[in-house]
Amino acid sequence: MAKDNKAQVVMIAIITGLCILGDSMLYVVLPTHWNEAGLTSLWEVGALLSINRFIRVPLNPIVSRLYKKLSHRKGIILAILLSAMATASYSISGFWFLLLMRAIWGIAWTFLRLGAYFFILNISAEGNRGHYMGVYNGIFRLGSLVGMLAGGIIADIFGIKVVSLVFAGITLSALFLVYYSIYPSTGQIAPLATTHPLKISNEWKDSKVIWMLITGFFVTMLYQGAFTSTLSHLIDLRQTQQMATNAILASASLAGIIQAIRWGWEPWLAPWFGRKSDRWGRQPVLTIALLGASVLFALINTGVPFWIWIAVIFGVQLTATVLTTVVDAVAGDVASQTIGKTSIMTTYSIVTDLGSAVGALSVYLTASLIEIEIFYWGAALILLLLSSKWAMTSRKAIRIQD
Repeated sequence: MAKDNKAQVVMIAIITGLCILGDSMLYVVLPTHWNEAGLTSLWEVGALLSINRFIRVPLNPIVSRLYKKLSHRKGIILAILLSAMATASYSISGFWFLLLMRAIWGIAWTFLRLGAYFFILNISAEGNRGHYMGVYNGIFRLGSLVGMLAGGIIADIFGIKVVSLVFAGITLSALFLVYYSIYPSTGQIAPLATTHPLKISNEWKDSKVIWMLITGFFVTMLYQGAFTSTLSHLIDLRQTQQMATNAILASASLAGIIQAIRWGWEPWLAPWFGRKSDRWGRQPVLTIALLGASVLFALINTGVPFWIWIAVIFGVQLTATVLTTVVDAVAGDVASQTIGKTSIMTTYSIVTDLGSAVGALSVYLTASLIEIEIFYWGAALILLLLSSKWAMTSRKAIRIQD
């Protein structure tokens, strides 16, 4: 049964990876090819990269209720069709049309993400939940690897239209995998036994729930929202400032390569970090990762040589792998200790979607109105404060055990 459950997680992750090709491509291509997409300013880039996340905020509870009656198979098929349509539409220029299509992609991702969350929560326990979350996150991010690496290179050579149509066709191929991997069962979550259940009336007052949601919000805001959407823009700025190298790489291609390397290590490192957090405890791993992330975000603004700066960027990517996996596992742990498991995970999905949406929009507004460096100094401070909070929580837990 355990092997069968893991196989299901792997196949759902592969399907998700095929569906995110177009979305991942946009994150490295749009910040440098926005004129080709018919845009007139950088704030429009931020709007397009965030609207899909804003639209998911009200959709999450709706899709959560639908999954109680809708089979996983039907939900995933709908998501694949919407993903392919949205990806193909990126070949058409015009802000308002693309805004609509990005909203449609938000609907697709809601079905994909919640379906996976509910499934993993239902089949896992505290001793293997971090591993399963790592397996899912690691494998589906291979789609981001292909989307960012191949998408950045193809767009730099042939343009956005070609890469969008190619990726749309690949996304449609995920339909063949559905019938071999997704069982036609509903996504309703059965109650899980827990030794210390929280009362349903008090679960939203519990500090563990509150700080899990706050941490999830800021991690997705700073990583999935801000950092991912501005990486090619940051590279563009840094290379412009250090033109003495005489070898300025295409920013979209370089950003795609950097992102692809992260997605390449995710299938191995994400489950590994997940297992370590199962063994060592979530809070110590989370505290150290947040502290390291704070230092690295601050170093982004420093005037170090370009290739040292690239090493800093890879450090940020490593902390992204750790934090994404561990925070998801923390959310699963907290949800498993409540009666309202579905509502906790749905709220977590809403909060993280809101965080990533706010991140993408706010970073480009900051870049347009002030300086992007201001945003990254603020990000470093936020991560430092979160690390301090989780360190205090961990010390309190140790004192209670003693």
